[in-house]
Amino acid sequence: MRISPGLLLRRAIVGCSALATLWAPGVPATAAAPDTAPPAAKASAAKAPSAEAERLAFAQRYRALQHGGIVRAANSSISCRSSSTSTRPHGPVRTAGTARATALTCPGARAGGPAANGDFDMLYIDVDKDPNTYNSSRAEVRLPKSARVTYARLYWGGNLRVGEQKPPKDNGRVLIAEPGGAYKDLHADRVVGHRVAHGADAFQASADVTKLVRASGSGLYTVAQVNVAKGRSAAGAWGGWTLMVAYEKKAEPLRHLAIWDGFEALGPREGQVVPLGPMALPESVKGRVGLVAYNGDRGSRGDSLAVSTGPGAPTVLGDSANPLDDVLNSTIGGSGPAAIERVPAYSNTLGYDSDVLEFGKGIRRGGDQLAFRIVSQRDAAWIGALFAAVDAKQ
Repeated sequence: MRISPGLLLRRAIVGCSALATLWAPGVPATAAAPDTAPPAAKASAAKAPSAEAERLAFAQRYRALQHGGIVRAANSSISCRSSSTSTRPHGPVRTAGTARATALTCPGARAGGPAANGDFDMLYIDVDKDPNTYNSSRAEVRLPKSARVTYARLYWGGNLRVGEQKPPKDNGRVLIAEPGGAYKDLHADRVVGHRVAHGADAFQASADVTKLVRASGSGLYTVAQVNVAKGRSAAGAWGGWTLMVAYEKKAEPLRHLAIWDGFEALGPREGQVVPLGPMALPESVKGRVGLVAYNGDRGSRGDSLAVSTGPGAPTVLGDSANPLDDVLNSTIGGSGPAAIERVPAYSNTLGYDSDVLEFGKGIRRGGDQLAFRIVSQRDAAWIGALFAAVDAKQ
């Protein structure tokens, strides 16, 4: 049964968690509190697997009130085997309460067909021609000319249990290479979210990469060795990475910039609420929001991202690549006239979402607060990070 966006927003959200963040004009850019562990503990932690938790409540990672914005680069780390086809029976197939089209080949799925990761035998993406890595992919950070990077953070995650079981000891480690540079070992600098549920063994980790991106600037970044399992299962193989970059540029409008992260499972009729709290917004609110999520299936309706600026009905966000009731649909979408370069650039990422959506005309004018709501009415998905860049009242 098709679920309308209005019904999605009227239904009660079960088990959601919230954070409240107060902003005042003139607040300087800030990141998370520094690590207070003693030096000996830090030295031993650098060699040991990162600490893990089954659930990480969404919390603010970075905020700023400055002239500038946020850009992001992202790609998946695993895809279907190009030489094989889905073994699903031909004819309509019902998944999570909705009917999908007939079985697709892997090339058809990569090109944007309504297929899911559980439909295929999945294999690592590996574009770097380095025999020492088993997965790697690239994506472009595109900064405006003369912009200064004020914060950058890399997020990565995936499913450890598919046709194989990957050990969690490598969840908190990846390799990253700046444009034209060599790989650098990167370790998670915060607790890693890791939960076994809904047939999957899911995780997300992240690390501050501000110094690297500030020094390297725009171009193609490569991320390798994301700890994701290959093969086939009902839960499906999925994984990828997103690099969020906040920047300052005096010629751009004054904006509220913020990044949140956590690790929350979204089951049927469950959701996640992220309110920013009171703030001064202009009469005509302009801005964008970015979302990182895992295990969203294209064509499986019943999930949405909505924004509100005060009392009254929230506005469901979407665009040509993200239907209002299928925003978790295995896309790496963006806004703007030119597409961000990715290698490879599959249209259907088969379980990895990293989308950037613009606020539409339906946003309430002259509001005094901002909140986002992510809702799922279908099979399980995981939410990992969110950013917002919103014009401030001057």
